[in-house]
Amino acid sequence: MTVKFLHPKTRQGAFEVKEQQHRPNIILITVDMISPDCYLPSRPLSRHIQIPNILSLLDQGVRFNNAFTPSPLCGPARAALCTGMHPPYLSNGERTPSGMKSDLELDDPIFQDYLKQQGYNLKHVGKCHVGTPKFVDTFGENVHAWDRWGPPVMDDDRYVEYIGAMGVTAPVYSRELRGTLADRATASTSFGGWIRQRNGDVFPRDAHYSVFLADLAIRQLKASALQAPGKPVFSQIDFFDPHQPYSIPQGYEERYEYLRSVVQVPASFHELQDEGRGSQNPIFRLYHRYWGLYDEELVKDYIACHLLQVELVDYAIGKLFAYLKAEGQWDDTLILFTADHGEMNGRLGLADKGAYFHPDIFRAPMLVKPAGGSIGAPADIATPVSLVDLAPTILQAAGLETPLQMEGASLLDIMATGTRPALEQVYQLGIHVGTNFGFGCQARFGDTAWFYGYSATTGCEELYDLGAVEPVNAIDDPALAGIRARMVRHAGSVMRADKRWSGYFASFRLHNMEHFMDESLDDIQMLKPQL
Repeated sequence: MTVKFLHPKTRQGAFEVKEQQHRPNIILITVDMISPDCYLPSRPLSRHIQIPNILSLLDQGVRFNNAFTPSPLCGPARAALCTGMHPPYLSNGERTPSGMKSDLELDDPIFQDYLKQQGYNLKHVGKCHVGTPKFVDTFGENVHAWDRWGPPVMDDDRYVEYIGAMGVTAPVYSRELRGTLADRATASTSFGGWIRQRNGDVFPRDAHYSVFLADLAIRQLKASALQAPGKPVFSQIDFFDPHQPYSIPQGYEERYEYLRSVVQVPASFHELQDEGRGSQNPIFRLYHRYWGLYDEELVKDYIACHLLQVELVDYAIGKLFAYLKAEGQWDDTLILFTADHGEMNGRLGLADKGAYFHPDIFRAPMLVKPAGGSIGAPADIATPVSLVDLAPTILQAAGLETPLQMEGASLLDIMATGTRPALEQVYQLGIHVGTNFGFGCQARFGDTAWFYGYSATTGCEELYDLGAVEPVNAIDDPALAGIRARMVRHAGSVMRADKRWSGYFASFRLHNMEHFMDESLDDIQMLKPQL
């Protein structure tokens, strides 16, 4: 082993490097949010979506079917992915009140810093959303990192040049999907929809912003070959899609008709409207009013558009993969595909993600194709993994030992063994449309894995069977009272075991006092005063 430093002059940020290990090219592809309906084999819609390029990773790699993000918000999720730790903040910058942290600091070590010290040529395109200064400092001044919730599109000079060379004008909506206010008549939130050119012509698929990002990534890889021949490359492509507002270009008309014919309204769609179990949770009611999804036909269109936008991303990724294969780089490239977080996709009449604990917004795809060909692992692995595992995975492939501060484990090792070192995955809520700080965790009892969440803001709790195709909050199910009690006790032990989560415990114990009666409750202050 050789010891190196992130900052050689001050000898800070020590890390260990294996001797003379081959360093493959590495490509990390992320999407902002994506419903498990699109990639989880147990979901019926996964049999109808066409994503051949993403699934081609399974020819030599694996899919982790129980991958989770520590936060259902893109900023914190990306911070966890880059640092290999649970996120240091719980809000996106656009909605963070004054006085709260919302970006990574320049001295926060991210896995890309280690790759640079290991001799990798770093490239990036798309959304960073952890603070542009950190990405510029790490990737260099050629970085294409925009730090806003949605893509810049016509603010992006390189994109304007790209479509201008095609003779294409700016995109505008030709048909737009919109929710309604509580009167169920006044148009409100836009979900996007179908686009055309500003001059009225059809908008070609190759002019779409996501396809532009793939093209820019290819141009960066070509530049790297000229800048530093033979030097290993790390390329990070961060797509905004399939995040709404959707933007469906020409070429998906037949696919829309087909998907619209197979999409069904989720079984839980009317639960909030009909004052079902979900209506007891004020944060669910708030988000239902925010999105205004009251119409079944609108929900079907929303779901169909989500799937179409994923198919568009797959088309863009296919261009990148074709380049790698044409250049003979495919086999010697580690490729990882994941997302910031999940998406409700119409369940409970909700879209997007938010500040609640439904497992569909915490799930993320995780596909890994190692460099050097197939390792013979099964194509699907059920072992629970996390976004914090990506940094150790990438560093291992580059010949580095996992830095001590990182919490994750290498997915390459998990692929080989089917098991992972213990990791207590903690899920946190923060500030999105609604403000709802909360703590979540999961545990397996018998054959069932349970997902539990506690809102410190409202006192509401959620409990879901992670194996359910249509997850339902079962926190008040009398038949599961024993499971609820075990999950509450488990959550309490996790909170108290780590000072990062101990701040949740005071209100958590008050809300669940009946489950802690075997402990001394004569003084329930956080710190008992000494006489």
